[in-house]
Amino acid sequence: MEYKKLVIALAGNPNAGKTTIFNNITGSRQHVGNYPGVTVEKKEGKITYQGYEITVIDLPGTYGLSGYSPDELVSRNVILKEKPDLIVNVVDASNLERNLYLTSQLKELEVPLLLVLNMADVAEQSNKIDYTLLATLLGIPTVRAVGSKNEGTEEILQQALRSVENERQFPERVVRYRHEIEDELLYLRKQMGAAGQKKLEIAASTESGSAVALTYPSRWLAVKLLENDREITQLIATVHPEMLPDILKSRERIQNLIGDDAETCLVEDRYAFVRGVYHEACKAHAMDRLSVTEKIDSVLLNRALGIPIFLGIMWLLFQLTFALGAPLMDWIDVGVSALAGWVLAQMPEGLLSSLLVDGIIGGVGGVLVFLPNIVLLFLGIALLESTGYMSRAAFVMDGIMHRAGLHGKSFVPMLIGFGCSVPAIMATRTLENPRDRLVTMLVTPLMSCGARLPVYTLLIAAFFSPQAGGNVLFSLYLIGIILAIGMARIFRTYLLPGETEPFVMELPIYRMPTLKYLLIHMWERTWLYLQKAGTLILAMSILMWGLFTFPLTNAQENQFADATQQLESSYAGKVGKAIEPLIKPLGFDWKTGVALVSGLGAKEIVVSTMGTLYSITDSDVLAEEEDHAVQSFAQRVREQSGFTPLVAYVLMLFTLIYVPCLATIAVIKRETNGWKWPLFTVGYTIVLAWVVSFVVYRAGLWLGIGI
Repeated sequence: MEYKKLVIALAGNPNAGKTTIFNNITGSRQHVGNYPGVTVEKKEGKITYQGYEITVIDLPGTYGLSGYSPDELVSRNVILKEKPDLIVNVVDASNLERNLYLTSQLKELEVPLLLVLNMADVAEQSNKIDYTLLATLLGIPTVRAVGSKNEGTEEILQQALRSVENERQFPERVVRYRHEIEDELLYLRKQMGAAGQKKLEIAASTESGSAVALTYPSRWLAVKLLENDREITQLIATVHPEMLPDILKSRERIQNLIGDDAETCLVEDRYAFVRGVYHEACKAHAMDRLSVTEKIDSVLLNRALGIPIFLGIMWLLFQLTFALGAPLMDWIDVGVSALAGWVLAQMPEGLLSSLLVDGIIGGVGGVLVFLPNIVLLFLGIALLESTGYMSRAAFVMDGIMHRAGLHGKSFVPMLIGFGCSVPAIMATRTLENPRDRLVTMLVTPLMSCGARLPVYTLLIAAFFSPQAGGNVLFSLYLIGIILAIGMARIFRTYLLPGETEPFVMELPIYRMPTLKYLLIHMWERTWLYLQKAGTLILAMSILMWGLFTFPLTNAQENQFADATQQLESSYAGKVGKAIEPLIKPLGFDWKTGVALVSGLGAKEIVVSTMGTLYSITDSDVLAEEEDHAVQSFAQRVREQSGFTPLVAYVLMLFTLIYVPCLATIAVIKRETNGWKWPLFTVGYTIVLAWVVSFVVYRAGLWLGIGI
């Protein structure tokens, strides 16, 4: 069967539930978070429906299409240049007036539109919405939906086909501006030679240098010229350079006639249109009590209690992560140790058994031991995201972030960094100010990502009591936040000075997360962790085993030299010995240096390297024991490393601060279009890690703590 092709693009504000609608339509398992900035790139899914092959594009969540942020430009360029057959505008019906501002801008693009009123069940608790009247006033087909319950998905698809097949179902309605602006729009369209034309074709060049002709709505081009849109002004300047004085004159006439700049007037008129539509189609129910969200926010956003509550929630999260994960971790540890013992008992001593036990089981198994902690942390973060609390955390931190030269919105990517630094850095695209965005990118790697958690858990289990474990873990995450804010202040003052942007953060209503969402989110992050364990960590574990094992000294057939002598003379040992003078003031020996160097690829490899390192040493002991009893990973580290609790804590601090993983460096390079800032990140994190670790270690020795 030959299917007709149909391309649909989903557009909407952050938190409108757009990605949930995308998942419902396509069946894809996308990450859905309840804070701005989750969808930072275009995503696609395909389905077949009633004779059509439908491609669904999930555009970044944006509040407008003015091109101030990368997300706005991505959304606008997809609509104008890729020309989808239909734009499905997903709006939060419970915040309809605010969401319809984007709808007014989409209407200016003169593209086929379908309006989806998501979260209608929540909206109808406080408002009576006349869906038919709303569709008539906007001139757009409208569908009621509840994405979290998969209500309205079928209606969206059916209405999408009707919109494409029957074209317009309502009289065309455009946003009309005050007459002074309308006069200037007509004037500019005449200057472009498009006074009577709805569309204007403009020659442009692609990235490869080839020429293409792009079609734009002529009225929209005139609007963008009055708004002083940088991209459109440059475009018109290439084809109509003689128009630049006319554009300036139009803006000046509006300023003189109205007393305000053209951009402000356009925004005000759009909001006037939106308010008129909203108040005609929506009638509020009589309410004499605060909403549940307002009641909760009166406590969580309290000036005095907000920050203590945030810290308390994070402390509880880490306590539960450690307390609940410890028994499960012990079971996996016993299994890994038993597997290593069984392999040792079945195979003769030699390179192959060493590779299997020391390299693969010791390395990868050492990382897998901490899977329960990873799962619980991801589950906790998913719960905070989906309820709407993450946005509150950013709001609560706004005052502190202002002192750092940023604002609360920058704290959202930093919070995402608790899971992984890569999507956190990509989430900085929601920041309009380039300086804010760059500073946030530079300090986000200081937040404790999930890859560092195995290092923390191993050393906490080995050197601290179960009662102290949660507090130690919480202190590391808190230190990361403090360092990130402190470095942001330094960078914003000396490296990238400038005015602080005002803070505008959407606070979505609180929602009860669905079990399906929590499990999907937890599984996605866990699966990525397992994939890393089965690929990168496996490869690095084998590599590190080889570096620890070769060259063999005084090797005889299937026999090793003394384990300590072998390690010191190995390739890895030589690297460790070379950097030992640099790290010895921190309490580290050459073995620790080797583990830290291996962690440049991914922080989990610090654990796998230590697993390989202490398995090699342990195998010599095992060979002498009749029962071949295998010690637990944490026990081997405690007995063979020579660490004190102080050294273990300093090692966790160093792991927290020093160079982020290669994937993070790569994404910083991509987002900044060069190597300058990635290399700067590498340099400053190494220096900062050494200084902080030195101060803590020397202070601990002086005070006699943890020695």
